[in-house]
Amino acid sequence: MRILTFYRLILAGLLATIYYLAQDSNPFNVQNHLLFSSTLHTYLVFSLAAGFSTRLHWPGYRFQALLQVLADIGAIALLMHATGGVTSSLAVLLVTAIAVGALVLPGRLAFLFAAVATLTLLFETGLASLTEVATGAGDITRAGLLGLVLFAAAGLANVLALRTHASEALAQQRGIDLANLQQLNQYIIRQLQSGLLVVDPDNRIRLANDTARTLLGPDAQPDTRLASVAPELAGQLDLWKKDAQWQPEAIQSQTASSTLLPRFGELKTSRGNGALIILEDSAQMAKQTQQIKLASLGRLTASIAHEIRNPLGAISHAAQLLEESEHLDKADKRLTEIIGTHTQRVNTIIENVLQLSRRSASHPQVLDLAAWLDTFREEFLQSENIPADQLELDLEPQDLTVHVDPGHLHQVLVNLCQNGFRHAGASPHILIQCRKEPTGAIRMDVTDNGPGIDAQTAEQIFEPFFTTAASGTGLGLYIARELCEINQARLSYLPVDTGGSCFSIHFAAQRA
Repeated sequence: MRILTFYRLILAGLLATIYYLAQDSNPFNVQNHLLFSSTLHTYLVFSLAAGFSTRLHWPGYRFQALLQVLADIGAIALLMHATGGVTSSLAVLLVTAIAVGALVLPGRLAFLFAAVATLTLLFETGLASLTEVATGAGDITRAGLLGLVLFAAAGLANVLALRTHASEALAQQRGIDLANLQQLNQYIIRQLQSGLLVVDPDNRIRLANDTARTLLGPDAQPDTRLASVAPELAGQLDLWKKDAQWQPEAIQSQTASSTLLPRFGELKTSRGNGALIILEDSAQMAKQTQQIKLASLGRLTASIAHEIRNPLGAISHAAQLLEESEHLDKADKRLTEIIGTHTQRVNTIIENVLQLSRRSASHPQVLDLAAWLDTFREEFLQSENIPADQLELDLEPQDLTVHVDPGHLHQVLVNLCQNGFRHAGASPHILIQCRKEPTGAIRMDVTDNGPGIDAQTAEQIFEPFFTTAASGTGLGLYIARELCEINQARLSYLPVDTGGSCFSIHFAAQRA
């Protein structure tokens, strides 16, 4: 629309300039000067008004386009009538007006403009026949042919407009897809655990993800020379560019206490060959390797435990039969007791290891803690033969609920309470306290009145097979933490200032 208004203003200005400067030669063959000059002045004023209206976006686009194209048809028809009708040299302007109208308002309106212009030409020809200057059949034929040209121009411009709109919509959709793909790529690059750098042929950084900035420092920003951020890495890049078979060496991280292993890849650009640098944190790689080793070791341990179980059962059965013999003296009976005690201990370890290997999936449900803990307390007191005043509950508020597997929570609390009573001393006392935190999370503390755990031991109590008791297996707390984790909870040890130990289970806030 702005281009159309600019074209209309230039056209009206040129017509007025040529008409008044060459009025003596009459280049347009004007036969009615009053009509020509009046129409030209009105058309020029309308062009200025249409320009301001288009800039202000008022009224709406469709109304403006319809009004302006019809005004062009009417003004050009009047100018043609003043300069000889269909034989006027200004007739070509009508074809341009119809084509432009089909571009700004494609579809049926394009052919409406052609029809209006054709009818206007026929009306002008008929009106001219009533004047003193007679018109022949040739003028009517010219008007008809010009009308066909107008319809053809409208059709061609309409096809061009529709294809242009389709291409524009396709380009817009592809632009959206490319923008979405770019956002996805940027998100993936940012979330990579490896550092990623892209450098141009001049060794200037063009792209650095968050991990790379963490490993190399905050100065690893785009358009920064790599040598100023990581000189050692820049030196290795230069060596690799000279010899692609050269193997990079580990470098020390600028900000972390670990070493980095760089890998280089070639990126071809129009300005030369850049490079893609991938930085692997050796500590993270070692951690992942250790996790794989532990997983393999766990499967191996479970297999060994399963194979030991059968001969262990035979040893235990033989010891029981031997203990029933009447020919054993007191010393031999003591030896059979030792065999039975230790076979039972080994069997407990095997049971715990197998439990870890075939641990069932979590089946969480919403638990009313007040009712569930009351039932747990009664069962634990009966099974362990403990006085009621040695195990207390404290819930605030009383309507606390958690989303957890009740079987897993029961196993965790049994382990924590048994450990508490085992290490509490002569007059043991355990308090299970539940509170709701401001974030909506639920915290359950199991506190005993024992001597507590020193800081060095506290760092190892959740490791498998670590124990301070002669009869312990060292798997109880490890299993308890694992069960908490698969229920989206966290088990941790908290020292108590007044003495004793506190094991805290932190349940995540429930979603509304």
